Amino acid sequence: MAAKTLTIDGKMVGAHEDQTILEAARDAGIKIPTLCHLEGLSDLGACRLCLVEVKGSNRLQPACAIKVAEGMEVQTHSERLQKYRRMILELLFAERNHVCAVCVSNGHCELQNLAIELGMDHVRFDYRFSGFDVDITHNRYGLDHNRCILCTRCVRVCNEVEGAHTWDVAGRGADARVITDLKQPWGEADSCTACGKCVMACPTGALFYKGSTVAEMERDRTRLEFIVTAREKKQWIV
Repeated sequence: MAAKTLTIDGKMVGAHEDQTILEAARDAGIKIPTLCHLEGLSDLGACRLCLVEVKGSNRLQPACAIKVAEGMEVQTHSERLQKYRRMILELLFAERNHVCAVCVSNGHCELQNLAIELGMDHVRFDYRFSGFDVDITHNRYGLDHNRCILCTRCVRVCNEVEGAHTWDVAGRGADARVITDLKQPWGEADSCTACGKCVMACPTGALFYKGSTVAEMERDRTRLEFIVTAREKKQWIV
């Protein structure tokens, strides 16, 4: 596999030709914020938080979807990018009801952590206050559409890791939401194996363990990484 040399934030970086800018940056210790990316899953480029500047291109590029190239020059933390990222976070907070003080994932939420990290101390846009339903028909888990950011991690982990494809996305624009089994209540979704991988993958308080109260939802991402790595290395094949 051929190696490529590129420059990220003025730092010379080596990467495999099949790596994305995001992977090359993380291998080099350069953090690029993301919400829809999760190790072991295919990349979608949905959240747009990983946008970077690539010399020679007038458009901002999603680092999770663009492969490295020889001689590429990338900027990941310019003032322009920070401005865009703060605006994206503000729009996410305004679109649905992300009230951290009463959320099960308060203190353990990737959306909340990024808002703090990027200095988002207020929202300039009108809140929609969508008032979506909360689905607690499953005997183990719950779904609060008001906390969902449509990162589709749940959809991809259910399809690519568990193989059940219980989850999907229905609707368009601000009315889009994740659904189970052609919009059946989660508890009536026959394809669901109750494995909990979708709950572990969720970056916010949208998917939660029933019985969890404010600030109690913690997730162990290493369990997903272990499963994906073991399958790739065929450690379970006798």
